[in-house]
Amino acid sequence: MNKPTAEDEAAIDATKAPLMDHLIELRRRLIWSLVAFVLCFLVCFYFAKPIYGFLTEPLAVALKSEPSRHMIATGLTETFFVYVKVGMFAGVCLAFPVIATQLWLFIAPGLYRHERNAFLPFIAATPFMFVLGFAFVFYVMLPNAIRFFVSFDTHGGPDTLGIELQARVSEYLDFVMTLIFAFGLCFQLPVLLALLGRVGIITSQQLRSVWRYAVVGMTAVAAILTPPDIFSMLALAVPLIALYVISIFIVWLIERDRARKDAAAPAT
Repeated sequence: MNKPTAEDEAAIDATKAPLMDHLIELRRRLIWSLVAFVLCFLVCFYFAKPIYGFLTEPLAVALKSEPSRHMIATGLTETFFVYVKVGMFAGVCLAFPVIATQLWLFIAPGLYRHERNAFLPFIAATPFMFVLGFAFVFYVMLPNAIRFFVSFDTHGGPDTLGIELQARVSEYLDFVMTLIFAFGLCFQLPVLLALLGRVGIITSQQLRSVWRYAVVGMTAVAAILTPPDIFSMLALAVPLIALYVISIFIVWLIERDRARKDAAAPAT
């Protein structure tokens, strides 16, 4: 780890302030974040119908051969609150850059310069990995999962009752949002492990030594977060395991770079 220089120490000392000043600064950052969220929520709520239409596209594609199929709402206020949820969900996503910036502006003055330089790549990678997880679940996992569940519809006969999916709008939205957040958060695994490796909490050797337990744990997480079918579970477990392997390689690269800098330090 890099040791702080006298200049770094002076910069940190310059940011020291009474607790009340820090609380006032935190309040200001929270207010800006809240204002950004409210504005983004209002914009997204205005466009809630097309956004919800986008989220229902996988189901619409799965049922395109039966144009008479539709979704249902079983409560008077259900559709309204679905659009509110859509607005909040999209609003959080849209406001995330502003919220992350406000968080960074609050904590950055308390970090040394080399610590700020170390954290910035990981902060930039967080939204990218979340979007990657969203794209994977929305375009790969979700369409296949929906086709799997729709395949259990049965046609009725003279002496039997048929079973036909009539999805509730609120249940479908909760289902999709849960999967998006689950995959988006799970795809942060390389960011988290690389950050822990960067600060020296874990090593690539430690990650390699516990890979069996990691595979079991990730499989259990996938089984909990996904629908109860083998395809959905594997759709999350396999990428998680691949991301874990990639994380080991990233931590190893970080260690190699640190070793090179330590070896070159006496010569400077």
